[in-house]
Amino acid sequence: MTDTQRVPSSKRLEPLRSIDAGVLTIAYYEAGPADGPVVMLMHGFPYDIHAYVDVAPQLAAEGCRVIVPYLRGYGPTRFRDKVTRRSGEQAALGADLMALMDALDIKRAVFAGYDWGGRAACIGAALWPERCIGLVSVNGYNIQDIAKAMVPARPDREAALWYQYYFNIERGRAGLAADRRGIAKLLWQQWSPNWQFDDACFERTAVAHDNPDYVDVVIHSYRHRYGLAESDPQYADIQRRLAAQPVITVPTITLDGDGDGVSPATDGSKSAPKFAGRRVHRVVPRAGHNLPQEAPEAFAAAVLELIRA
Repeated sequence: MTDTQRVPSSKRLEPLRSIDAGVLTIAYYEAGPADGPVVMLMHGFPYDIHAYVDVAPQLAAEGCRVIVPYLRGYGPTRFRDKVTRRSGEQAALGADLMALMDALDIKRAVFAGYDWGGRAACIGAALWPERCIGLVSVNGYNIQDIAKAMVPARPDREAALWYQYYFNIERGRAGLAADRRGIAKLLWQQWSPNWQFDDACFERTAVAHDNPDYVDVVIHSYRHRYGLAESDPQYADIQRRLAAQPVITVPTITLDGDGDGVSPATDGSKSAPKFAGRRVHRVVPRAGHNLPQEAPEAFAAAVLELIRA
């Protein structure tokens, strides 16, 4: 699929389906043959399933069964019980991925994602390798090392994380509640300086942030990773296992965008010890943080490479 063949910026991934899975009723898009190899495509913050608006049809055309879920706090996905904690912690994201696979009776799949979705994919691959055909992860090993969260980075790296510090104070919570779109658009611009998205493209995704749990889930996510918010006790065992920084053993392709404004591209060597199986690292020219939407051909090719191996 070339640039001229990409779907219009207002095209939506529809129709949606929904299913009760763990603590959520998860809304998701599905494409491709029911008996094809399964690919779970996981989106990040502050994006939605339309990060895969060009990837999904490419994979479906190649015979894959493609599942693209809205994460907790996004779009039509809802918590099943009003008393469930609106946790955004990494263990919850990994648990949601496995709950969705169980609900859909999917035994094994390729896990592919970026940002929050890349974290869910890495967690699934690390803790449940028997369920994972292979992993595509943007920005390498995405499992948070919360024990080291207070170790400072270089000043230029800290500056790019302004939104995380903002969300850790009540002014930031109020700011996100007051202007979800304004914050999301600014982050899109900063994180993907080479991506010329239009208003229709942005609004197609921004409506997913109107979810009533979005603010609570986002704020908890960014506070929990710094040890500033408590974990949901139901994820205590997963969180304990993640604290050990588990090695990923499944075949993996990691991707960096060389135009990523929040997670600069690397040669992959720093995270290499976290991958015990076959691992290939690639840098995608000009792509920013939302790599599957900006460079869908490169992302889809990585998924297909794992399926055909």
